[in-house]
Amino acid sequence: MDRNDAFSMLESITAAFDRHDLDGIFEHFAEGAIYESPRGPEAWGQRYVGKEQIREAFAGRFSGIPDVRYQQDSHFVDGDRAASEWTLSGTATDGQRIEVRGCDLWTIRDGKIARKDSYWKIRTTE
Repeated sequence: MDRNDAFSMLESITAAFDRHDLDGIFEHFAEGAIYESPRGPEAWGQRYVGKEQIREAFAGRFSGIPDVRYQQDSHFVDGDRAASEWTLSGTATDGQRIEVRGCDLWTIRDGKIARKDSYWKIRTTE
């Protein structure tokens, strides 16, 4: 996959996240993909392996923050590695307002996402 195709894929994934479009997201993921979330019991957060586990994690995000938006995205691609920056905002089902500046580190293999490793900076308003 060339740089421009990879860049377009990352833009498409971010747009699908913003629309809460799981099918649009997963058309770009490899079957055995890995997602390492920013929160979890291990140093890497919580690890999800395979499209089914990752889909459940992303669906949980959309149901836990029903109005979640992913905007202000920018991307960088170099070979089979890439990085994306974005802002996530929304209101959790418990009423907590969330605004996060985050990034994903991507590994791309055979034109599909093999790994998504997410990091967040959470703004506190207290």
